[in-house]
Order: sequence, then structure tokens, then C-alpha cells
Amino acid sequence: MTAMRRFEGHGVLITGAARGIGAATARRFAEEGARVLVTDVDLAAAEKTVGTLRELGARAEAFTCDVADRTQVEAAVAYAVEAFGSLDVLVNNAYRCTSDAPLFEDEEDEDWALDLDVTLSGAYRCSRAALPHLVASGRGAIVTIGSVNGIQDFGNHAYSAAKAGLMSLTRTLAGHAAERGVRVNLVAPGTVRTTAWEGRDDDLAVAAGLYPLGRVGEPEDIAAAVAFLASADAAWITGTTLRVDGGVLAVNTGFRQVRRRPGDDGEEG
Repeated sequence: MTAMRRFEGHGVLITGAARGIGAATARRFAEEGARVLVTDVDLAAAEKTVGTLRELGARAEAFTCDVADRTQVEAAVAYAVEAFGSLDVLVNNAYRCTSDAPLFEDEEDEDWALDLDVTLSGAYRCSRAALPHLVASGRGAIVTIGSVNGIQDFGNHAYSAAKAGLMSLTRTLAGHAAERGVRVNLVAPGTVRTTAWEGRDDDLAVAAGLYPLGRVGEPEDIAAAVAFLASADAAWITGTTLRVDGGVLAVNTGFRQVRRRPGDDGEEG
């Protein structure tokens, strides 16, 4: 168990927290003393995650929340405040990602709209509902899960556009919320081993070779970054995008491998 207890008495709401990055983040906060509301459209899975948190001795609750529904979002926030006495941290993790059509002109309007509605507008709805309570807590923080897709091309047109929008929302909301004592930041993960990659171990092995650190990320890698940005350790950080990506955006691994081949003269063109 994590030795630090930076979130004793904090109320934390995490969207899309039944599995993957969301579940790992819920566990990290629980290990550090937080009271955690695990929200998801899949209530049974959320309750299973809550069960594992309670085994740690944590105070945790499950709540159904579709971030595309304003009424459900506001109900989740109200539940967290009532159950925990305060809402101190919001983690916007819920997303939707539709596979691209073979040709861009064949993309469907509905898929585009739904990806943006859940991924981008969902974070907007949750932040809007939570902000007054985060202000009232006196130590409020919002951490949103973005993606390297919002910075560089890795495919998925709508998802990537939504993730890029989240970076912009992080900056503008940070500027608005700063004078009210609330910090707003974003974590941009690279490839992370979650259920989205289930049954694709060979693909993950190939992806690992593209990362300078030699592996893909684990959900716990992202959870650690989220906890840092939400904590007092990051008290003078707001409006930032923290890349947690194994160096993939900093280093062109494929090109470096080509340069290491026999006969390389070390010149660049």
C-alpha cells in the first residue's frame, strides 16, 4: 500500500472509474486516505471496484453516471457532497473512442458527435457541476485524463479532436478557477495496458518497442500522476498538460533505430 496519506478526509469523484485507468486512480486515492465515489455507466462493474477499495479499509461508494447526461452528472456530484461532506477532487476520466472508417469521408456524424459529447463535453459538464463545491472545499482540484492523441497523430479523428479540446479547456478553466482557489490540470497518457487492449498482447508488444522506456504504460503509472497533480505537492501547478508517455512524444524511436544500423555515417539530412 502507498505510504503517503495526502488525501485524508478528501472527497474524490472519478468518472469512468469501473476499470482501467479510472479504477487504478480510485485505488490510489483510496490508499492515500480519500473517500472515493466511483462513477460509471456500468454500475455492476463500479460496485466491484468499490468492493476492492473497501477491502483496503477505504470509504468508497458506487454511482451510475453517464457524463453525456447533465441530470446524472449533477446527481453524482450532489451524492458525493452529501456522502463525504465535501468534494475536493474531480477526476474527468470517462471517454468514448470510435474506430476510424477506412476513409475520412465515410466517417459518421453520429460517431463524431458521440465521441466529442462523452469525452469533451462530459468533462465540461462534470467540471461545471463540481466547481462550486471545489471552491467551497478550499483545496479543490480538477485533473482530466487527456491523451498523446491530442498532441500528435496516433489515429482516431474524433477521439483525438476531443482530447485536444480537453487541453484547451484545461487552460481556460484554470485561468477562470485560479482566483477561486481551484487548480485544473491534465494528464496525457501514451499507450496504457487496459481492457481496451484485451486480447491484443502482440500489438502491445510491438507498441512497447516504439517507446523509449521500452514498455507501454500501466494504469498505475497514470494514477500516480493524477494523485500528484491533485495533491498539495502540486500546489503551484495549474493549467498544465503533464505527458505521461514513456517518452514517445520526445524521442523518435524508429528513426533512432534506423540510425544505429551498420553503415550509419552519423549524418542527418
